[in-house]
Amino acid sequence: MPQRLHLRIWHYRWLFMTFGVVLGLDQVTKAWIIRSIPFNTYFDPIPVIPGYLNLVHIGNTGAAWGMLQGFGMLLGIVAMITVAIIFLCRRMLLLHTTSMQLTFGMLIGGIVGNLTDRMIHGYVTDFIDVNLQVYRWPAFNIADSAIFVGVVLYLWFSFAQPPKTDSCTNKPAQDQASDNNTESSPSDAS
Repeated sequence: MPQRLHLRIWHYRWLFMTFGVVLGLDQVTKAWIIRSIPFNTYFDPIPVIPGYLNLVHIGNTGAAWGMLQGFGMLLGIVAMITVAIIFLCRRMLLLHTTSMQLTFGMLIGGIVGNLTDRMIHGYVTDFIDVNLQVYRWPAFNIADSAIFVGVVLYLWFSFAQPPKTDSCTNKPAQDQASDNNTESSPSDAS
């Protein structure tokens, strides 16, 4: 049994490694912000690239763009259900492929990073403030970025998947079917 568990973990190694990197970066950067920048500095940001990129320290009790403020418990439950669904649907989501492991590693790392904040602080710590001159983007964090990139990659890989192949011949399924039809044709029987 332990050897079998080891093989399963190894099979999903890219998922676990990506998850760990995202979660680790998210939690380390949030801890640094909490220790280094006073709370509620959205209107008094620290410039990184003046006029474009700032550091702030705010607490978001809602979802993206501050939607659903005050529904932190509900959002936490939705996050846990989402991770459970990803686990239960791992075969359908093609988690045996490296690309999907990287994609869902980012998604799960981001989800768990923000869920950890909700459980510890009651809100998500946001600190990256992007100003596009015509629009000041709502503050976000590493977990939010990983979730966004994970969703974009999922959509990309979902629409850009190569045709299904037969696991034995590596031929596209269509070609395999036409080969089977050719082999069984009457002209080959003679």
